Amino acid sequence: MDIRTLTQFLLWCTVINGAVLIAAIAGCLLAPDMTYDLHSRWFGVPREALGAVIYALLGGYKILWLAFNVVPYTALVIAGKRRQAARLPA
Repeated sequence: MDIRTLTQFLLWCTVINGAVLIAAIAGCLLAPDMTYDLHSRWFGVPREALGAVIYALLGGYKILWLAFNVVPYTALVIAGKRRQAARLPA
């Protein structure tokens, strides 16, 4: 796998996972009652604890998204530009 293919792969991973994160946040903010009903049926989470649980899960997802998608993609873009500027072989 060459660096261009890996960069494109990480770009799409970043976009798709970012969209999932935004959709999850939007769902929790725009439809809190539906979110509670769904999670209380599935997991029996009390309403008082649901906010903290969702906050922790979305925070963890965001950290993983940044660490495994955004940062490697950014590093590959920077490395690709430096390689191109220096005219090094791929």
